[in-house]
Amino acid sequence: MKIVRRILVFILIIAISAGFLYSVMKAVFPLKHENYIEVYSCQYNIDPYLIMGIIKAESNFEHDAVSSKNASGLMQITKSTAEWIADELGINNFEYKRDIISPEINIKMGCFYMDYLLSMYSGREKCALAAYNAGFNNVDSWLLNDKWSKDGKTLDKIPFPETEKYVSKVSNYRRIYEFLYGDVFN
Repeated sequence: MKIVRRILVFILIIAISAGFLYSVMKAVFPLKHENYIEVYSCQYNIDPYLIMGIIKAESNFEHDAVSSKNASGLMQITKSTAEWIADELGINNFEYKRDIISPEINIKMGCFYMDYLLSMYSGREKCALAAYNAGFNNVDSWLLNDKWSKDGKTLDKIPFPETEKYVSKVSNYRRIYEFLYGDVFN
């Protein structure tokens, strides 16, 4: 009987710890702007958890974040890229400093751009994510170099450590968001 009681106490302690850990994980990986993420990831046929992973990696869900390279907003879009996207989407009177920090506009633009990159690389997420971070000119040159790509289509190695880390981080964040919020999106 004593052993059974100890086992039950041990199981209870593990269950309480797991619940606590789950709560901490949700605090560290918040669910924010899910309505915009759902609308625009669906519009552009992108996994919403990938978008959440990008936002977590880029801005930690801070809508007014600015990078050292002057990219802004949730999905960290540069002024030149945002202006190009605004033209492509027909967004009239786009004003970068004002509009890029709008969660809706930023997520819409980021989803459009990720869709553009995924199309450019025939759905190869690793290439698209590397291009999101390092630029598609860099990725295109890496694909032409057999040191980085054996087949000219997939990246076997990413020569920029920051970009390699970024791709890995987004992929990991995506899995965490799927685990924590797998029932949020249809």
